[in-house]
Amino acid sequence: MLHTIAAGTRDVYQQQTSYIAQAYTAGFRYEPGELLGLDREKREVEVAAVQAIDGRVLMPARRLSYDTLILAVGSQANDFGTPGVSEHCHTIDSRSQAASFGDEVRMRLLECMGREGRLSIAIVGGGATGVELAAELIGLVEAVEAYGASGLTARLSVTLIEGGPRLLAAFPQDISGAVRQRLGALGVRVLTKMRVKAATQRGFVLGDGTELAASLRVWAAGVKAPDFLAGLGGLETNRSNQLLVRPSLQTTLDPSIYAVGDCASLVPIGGDLPLPPTAQVAHQQAQHLIRHLPAALEHCTQVPDFSHTDFGALVSLADYDAYGSLGKTGMFKGVTFKGRLAQLSHVLLYRSHQARLHGFARGSLLWLVDLLNARLRPSVRLD
Repeated sequence: MLHTIAAGTRDVYQQQTSYIAQAYTAGFRYEPGELLGLDREKREVEVAAVQAIDGRVLMPARRLSYDTLILAVGSQANDFGTPGVSEHCHTIDSRSQAASFGDEVRMRLLECMGREGRLSIAIVGGGATGVELAAELIGLVEAVEAYGASGLTARLSVTLIEGGPRLLAAFPQDISGAVRQRLGALGVRVLTKMRVKAATQRGFVLGDGTELAASLRVWAAGVKAPDFLAGLGGLETNRSNQLLVRPSLQTTLDPSIYAVGDCASLVPIGGDLPLPPTAQVAHQQAQHLIRHLPAALEHCTQVPDFSHTDFGALVSLADYDAYGSLGKTGMFKGVTFKGRLAQLSHVLLYRSHQARLHGFARGSLLWLVDLLNARLRPSVRLD
């Protein structure tokens, strides 16, 4: 849901989960701090000190011992070495980055209103993140205009740039085409087969040498595991910093260390390519360890091989539309659908995640609170 936080169409504070509170409820111990190192011989991880904004040390650096270690540190945007991206582009890999971009968008919109200027936003990456963010930004501006910012929609331009031949390459062809057509109807300019050579303060330099001007630039093309994983404890990684794992999800060089989700690279048995870094894969891998790891530790046996099932995918274009596919298994494999059914499925996907975090009763209450706030509060952040 980071694209909704980035656009200011969802309250970040209402959606966040406190790790300390979650630890108390679920019965685990939470240790704040950044992972700095791994000593596989001593079976210890090194955790950095926690510091306040003014530099005071709130918690000292420490070493934590383990018998079994599971790394599930996610991923970040991959700029593929493109010049200027880190200096001139926003990314929305985390809550703080999404909130920061949302603050910048609101300030730029206020400038447009006060000076009758224009705001151009360019997004690189035609995957689900880029597509959903583009639609969410259109919805944001339309909502702000409804609150009295007359003519603001006409002063906004959103451009979506994709290097491949179509948007949403992981989705069926008919969904890719329908999404592109719908985005075009919303006013989003879509460029496909367009490589980005560099990012500048003024915009993007495209593969043909032309420059696309953009007041705000977002990079959402490709993902990689965090840089600190490269060389961590001497474990094997690929070019995207992902830890290489066996079918049991154990790292190739250390059976006491597991890796799941975007930070892990697993080539399925009989497959040629690694599993994609998606939430669906991460969730299934987590469920696999939940199901099998306790017994394996108790009886000193091997965790069985992980098998991924493709249940399809969903993409939501704000409140305008949604699209889904049912994957490659089951009676209805390959079936695609759109409209309210896809929108409801997208909502239920998020609500089921909340229910798993907090339990069915509390998750249902959170949904009810969201429904009440939708009627009581503005639909977008206006502060």
